[in-house]
Amino acid sequence: MKRIMVMGISAGAGKSTFARHLGDRLNISVYHLDAFYWKPGWIEAGLPEFKSKQKEVVGRDSWIIEGNYSSTYDLRASHADTIIYLELPLLLCLYRVSKRWWIHRGKTRADMGEGCEEKLDFEFIKFIVTTYYSRKKKMKKRLEAFQSMSPDKKIIALKSRKEIRVFLKCLDSEG
Repeated sequence: MKRIMVMGISAGAGKSTFARHLGDRLNISVYHLDAFYWKPGWIEAGLPEFKSKQKEVVGRDSWIIEGNYSSTYDLRASHADTIIYLELPLLLCLYRVSKRWWIHRGKTRADMGEGCEEKLDFEFIKFIVTTYYSRKKKMKKRLEAFQSMSPDKKIIALKSRKEIRVFLKCLDSEG
């Protein structure tokens, strides 16, 4: 595991936190797609700029890139040797998004684009709730497609906090 793509079912699945823990254990730099995508004041980067930033990273010997952004899945997946997918329950994701907002309100998180203060609104909550189950189905198909792209690519799905803890603990014991 040297080039790792971390994806998740939804905001609040724990992608950023997991990627940081993974990066610490493996001594690999972590890159957050939100930081590539969002410019100050929540202005979206254009697709060419967003892709360009990712291309700079995926050409390196080792990296962990966390985030979804389906428009560039293939770019990351084609270079990754490992894809880790986090699928935690909807209510947990909603709780974590709310908690994150409460803790970071008025501030910019380290995994977010500079000048993008933490926010939470009805539209974001609605997006999470209304897309959760359809994304679950799509992600299953995507993971199968990634596997068929390259049979030697390692695909790991973690579906509970316990599975995540066990996975990280196993890395500790391997080191």
